[in-house]
Amino acid sequence: MRLLLVEDDPGMSAMLVRALRRAGYSVDAVAYGEDAMWSVLEIDYDVVVLDAMIPAPDGFEVCRRMRERGRWMPVLILTARDAVRDRVRGLDAGADDYLTKPFALEELYARLRALVRREPLDRPAVLQVADLRLDPRTRSVRRGDVDIRLSPKEFEVLRELMRRPDEVLSRSHLIDHVWDFAYTGGSNVVDVYIRSLRDKIDRPFARDTIQTVRGVGYRIESGA
Repeated sequence: MRLLLVEDDPGMSAMLVRALRRAGYSVDAVAYGEDAMWSVLEIDYDVVVLDAMIPAPDGFEVCRRMRERGRWMPVLILTARDAVRDRVRGLDAGADDYLTKPFALEELYARLRALVRREPLDRPAVLQVADLRLDPRTRSVRRGDVDIRLSPKEFEVLRELMRRPDEVLSRSHLIDHVWDFAYTGGSNVVDVYIRSLRDKIDRPFARDTIQTVRGVGYRIESGA
């Protein structure tokens, strides 16, 4: 799942990037309002974590402009300003949630999970294709009654495929939604993870869930 973090404090930004990546997110981090606007207009993030007090335009204005431009990904505003008028200002600007500093990381994770469940894209809490089930909340995968252990990147590749059953996803689409700006390699890394996923979710069960569409990409058929 790809997340944009907008935070101008270097120490806070570095801490949050590490924590969010450990939690399984692919994180792009920027510090300025203009960079945040460019990012949200160019990339379809799953969720945005937006500090209110960033160099102009501030977080409230970034959120307002996002909504004016039709960018409806969930937004969580982070700020040390906890007055009621500030919370109201953020929500009126189009934010979906508001978390004041200091905060516990577990609360941040829980709020992000709740926001993603509410995003406009029709995404059920538990994804299922035939007897393959993926639960984003517990980050678990099961084939029938068998638990399957996946790495964080394997989990995210599988989730992106299962979010869009019957749709062919190109390698570039998977790179855009599962990796972040820090990734500088080629698209062949997708093939590596697809092979690894097949070794875990298909071959031990004599299945062919993930299908290759030659020259285009990969898909999971809803009737697989």
